[in-house]
Amino acid sequence: MNKPGSPRSALDALAVPVVALVGHFGSGKSEIAVNLALGFAARGERVTLVDLDVVKPYFRCRLAKSDLDAAGVRLVVPEGDYFWADLPIVVPEARGAIASTSGAKVIVDVGGADLGARTLGSIADLVDTSRTDVLFVVNTRRPFAENQVGLRSMLAEVRAAGKLAITGLVANTHLMEETTPDVVLAGFAAAQELAASSGIPIRFAAVLARLEQVLHRSAVTDADCPLLAVVRHLLPPHEPRLRPDKHRPLGL
Repeated sequence: MNKPGSPRSALDALAVPVVALVGHFGSGKSEIAVNLALGFAARGERVTLVDLDVVKPYFRCRLAKSDLDAAGVRLVVPEGDYFWADLPIVVPEARGAIASTSGAKVIVDVGGADLGARTLGSIADLVDTSRTDVLFVVNTRRPFAENQVGLRSMLAEVRAAGKLAITGLVANTHLMEETTPDVVLAGFAAAQELAASSGIPIRFAAVLARLEQVLHRSAVTDADCPLLAVVRHLLPPHEPRLRPDKHRPLGL
């Protein structure tokens, strides 16, 4: 539940059982997927996280396996020697999880750009669109996503390759630890413009947890946009991790 006066939680905005995240390379899909999975698990839901990123070997959900295991999140990835492989492997468990009606929440992290979205397209026939959200992550600080032309082009390419309609946008413009509120707000304005031109609504905004309070009174919350406070779990080896008591998603 949200605290009185707090913005709505992104977790409340995702009512359907299956949520797939697509977008540009490096847009932040994997970190959002991990935070969503941990957030739903903390609410007591059964959660499966499907790592379909077979394109980019860095910053994939499988890097957070220990955190996910500790939270009781089922991680679906190739096992054994193929765990770290940069190969187009879609394990049968991934197909089963996406098509399942078991009641578990399923978060699907799809690889970047149209190349990564082809993996989703290869199993699109298994997807029940009535119970699935496909969310396009908008980060205007990534190459080829700096303007509306680039965003609309990638949106169309990902939609075609994934063979599924995009049902929502996620505003997630950031510069990792150099992110400022102005960076977030400029990215949110760009996501609003994309929403207006495409007819696809912004489902939520993702912001670093340290900026959550700063953005409580801003264009994001003025637009009644739900927030996901993101704690970074996919860190390079040299970066320190937060204490476990800091790994706390918004609204819990």
